[in-house]
Amino acid sequence: MTTENLTIKLLNQNWKLIKTSMESLALSVEKCKSIGIKPEYSFEETESIDSLTSRFARVSDIYTQKIIRGIWALMHEPFVPFIDLMNIAEKAGIIVSSDSMLQIRDLRNQIAHEYLPEIVKELMQEVLDSYSALKRNIDQTELFLKQRSWL
Repeated sequence: MTTENLTIKLLNQNWKLIKTSMESLALSVEKCKSIGIKPEYSFEETESIDSLTSRFARVSDIYTQKIIRGIWALMHEPFVPFIDLMNIAEKAGIIVSSDSMLQIRDLRNQIAHEYLPEIVKELMQEVLDSYSALKRNIDQTELFLKQRSWL
């Protein structure tokens, strides 16, 4: 099996992972929308918010580090910094918006580095607002992959 075939196989495995992860994230989004923004949260609500932010960060990581970087490898391009990768990916039609992906990456970093529960709760609305942009970008990537018969 060629290196390219192995990369395509790995990309398809990661695609299944992101689809499953997106399903879980969608459930968390709906649950947290029903909780809403309020001054105090119960323990169960806090767990739901934590689950939402964790799932968002995980999907973001899978998407940028496994899917987008996998496509980049299939295109035989050299490693570039994240901001350059997103700008080129937008121009190539891999993603819808580099700006939205940079915002998603910043949000993911905030989630990953915030240890105070109060801050994570504050991030809930940002995650809810960013979910549709993440989904649109993933849907665009799916079209890109299907057009090239990589998926």
